[in-house]
Amino acid sequence: MEIRELYGKIEAILFSSGDPVSGERLAQVLNMDEKTLHKLMAAHMETFNREESGIWILRLEGGYQMCSNPAYAAEVREAMDLRRNTPLSQAAMEVLAVIAYNQPVTKAFVEQIRGVDCSGVIGSLSSKGLIEEKGRLELPGRPLLYGTTQDFLRCFGISSLDELPPLPEREQKEVPSQADEEEAQKTDDEKGEFPNEG
Repeated sequence: MEIRELYGKIEAILFSSGDPVSGERLAQVLNMDEKTLHKLMAAHMETFNREESGIWILRLEGGYQMCSNPAYAAEVREAMDLRRNTPLSQAAMEVLAVIAYNQPVTKAFVEQIRGVDCSGVIGSLSSKGLIEEKGRLELPGRPLLYGTTQDFLRCFGISSLDELPPLPEREQKEVPSQADEEEAQKTDDEKGEFPNEG
């Protein structure tokens, strides 16, 4: 099978699906191993996702999806009369970050980190499709577990959670520790330092 024909079949499958199609499924349909498929897709995406192209192919957690070029989002919204989503609030971004970096997590875990009730924010993020239920924790009450979705990856322009930027290292406290304070309070004699005698 010629490479152009393969690309044509892949594009047809992705366009028809609308949703992400796993690499495993594509490889199965095209009678090839998954490793070869990913190499093929990487090469195709490099040429297909041109700056001026209206349609791009995205890789999302080992799967692939066709979408419109983000550069043309304003025109797409206008043509389809789509209402622009309101930006995420600071609270929503904080909750999303806690979930993204620690998933799957319970609402109680998020609230423990942030120190405030997060029910409304979690509900809003769920309705926007950025987080979803990932099962239940095996504890009394069996609380729900939450994690991010493929829409989260798409919105933030990453193909997997491995591409999340590293968390900044915890800054050292400006308040001196007990040991630092004790050291600062030592007298010259205790430190073994003596003034010069004339």
